Amino acid sequence: MATIPSTMQAITVVNPGKDSSLAFEQRPVPQPSAEQLLVKVAAAGVNRADLMQRRGLYPPPEGESDVLGLEVAGIVVATGPQHKSWLGKAVFGLVPGGGYTEYAVIQANHAMTVPVGYSMSEAAATAEVFLTAFQLLCSIGNVKAGHRVLIHAGASGVGTAAIQLATALGAHVAATASNDDKLVVCKALGAEVLINYKTTAFEQVLASKWANGLNIILDPVAGEYINREMPLLAMDGKIIIYAMMGGRELPALDLTPLFKRRGQLICSTLRNRSNRYKANLVQAFNHTFAQQLAQRTIQPVLQQDFNWQQVEQAHQLMTANATAGKLVLTF
Repeated sequence: MATIPSTMQAITVVNPGKDSSLAFEQRPVPQPSAEQLLVKVAAAGVNRADLMQRRGLYPPPEGESDVLGLEVAGIVVATGPQHKSWLGKAVFGLVPGGGYTEYAVIQANHAMTVPVGYSMSEAAATAEVFLTAFQLLCSIGNVKAGHRVLIHAGASGVGTAAIQLATALGAHVAATASNDDKLVVCKALGAEVLINYKTTAFEQVLASKWANGLNIILDPVAGEYINREMPLLAMDGKIIIYAMMGGRELPALDLTPLFKRRGQLICSTLRNRSNRYKANLVQAFNHTFAQQLAQRTIQPVLQQDFNWQQVEQAHQLMTANATAGKLVLTF
């Protein structure tokens, strides 16, 4: 096993806010606790949460690294005393922060083995989106075969994962996206109803197409979308908000449609969940989908990987909403 240095390079945020910038800084290599693995990072996923943290809108949980990055893939180079069997293995998984570094620590029960045939970039593009989508659809949404599911931002990382999982579970999927090229991606992943939200009102299409209503709506937009979504719900349907791309402020809400349908409006995040919750989520995801992931009947949609020195270009591409699938930094 190679010698582990005492310091490493990390990508840090300078002046968090609208005018933030990124810098490369020397940081101490973190030491794994008894329940952690130290991973030499080969690739790290880029997520919209990273952009929010740059702007000062999504701080890390208390006590966690202030370095950006919520998922990594790499080789385990050190462990706590009970987890020596992980040494030398290629793993991927969620971290609460600190992914944009040469070395990162990950809870041992959050780590997953990189499937045979997967590149490190593909592995780094998997954990955040598939575990988020699994949480939204299964843990919260309780999706069933035959359910009707609307997935906004269908060509996003979470959107592409959610389309695949919902389809694999036998649900019918409608997806929205900002252009027809992105909708082609959504269709290839299993979406049946395709809506360009720039040119078409999604609520008009779905009220006509699925008159019996939607069982689950996955919404990373919030804002004015909520009033448009509530009348679309089936009885006991759920609107699950997992981001606020449409802004934090809500218009006046008329809750009457929600009451009529016994609907639920649920807000969810994954980053600030407990370690136990995340461990159980990883276990449940692996039980349900590990085989399909290994066989590539579900798989990450990787648009592009960047050398980590090009992190600003990756962030600019995501900010421009010009992505279909995931962006990854390679180290």
